[in-house]
Amino acid sequence: MKELPILKYIHPEGYRFLAIFGGVSVLLAVFGFGLTAKLFLLLTLFTAYFFRDPERYPPLLENAVASPADGKILVVDQLEDTEVYGPGPCIKISIFMSIFDVHVNRIPISGRIVEVRYHPGKFFSANLDKASRENERNEIVMETAWKSRVAFVQIAGLVARRIVCHLEPEDKVVKGERFGLIRFGSRLDVYLPVETIVNVHPGQYVKAGETVLGYLHYD
Repeated sequence: MKELPILKYIHPEGYRFLAIFGGVSVLLAVFGFGLTAKLFLLLTLFTAYFFRDPERYPPLLENAVASPADGKILVVDQLEDTEVYGPGPCIKISIFMSIFDVHVNRIPISGRIVEVRYHPGKFFSANLDKASRENERNEIVMETAWKSRVAFVQIAGLVARRIVCHLEPEDKVVKGERFGLIRFGSRLDVYLPVETIVNVHPGQYVKAGETVLGYLHYD
């Protein structure tokens, strides 16, 4: 059966929710529960909005790091010896995704996946600093063609209860391609080499696959 055109712009993770909420709204309307049917119709429309998956066009410069998530920049900081990135200094950029942002996550730069590490944890509000350390999260470490190390972490939030990631070690990935999502409000941390020229600041709104977080140094 041919896919409905509208589904092209909705992430597959949202299909079953649309089917459930849409089906319930139809049944309620048929049996005369008009007001409740309208509430479920609104829920169906919000689900379509939440799981929207617009096309994005990544920056062409090879060393430009694209944002892996839509949202607001919370933190731009330099750290030492992080567990995620490894020994030595790095730059950390944190992005907070509200329930109104696109939640499809994208690869920040082309390269090879080195590690994928899942950690069960708590569900503090994703805009808190401790969310990076204590919340349920999925850490992805990758290496670029010129051997730069980049890491990014999907972090569940207060109401987020499912992290989706389709990456495996040794996968070859391309900047801007989709790799997963986090449901219903969350956070994504990015760790870059300390030599990176940062292109964003706290409070700035960024778009996954398009906004340049920074430029990696390479010879």
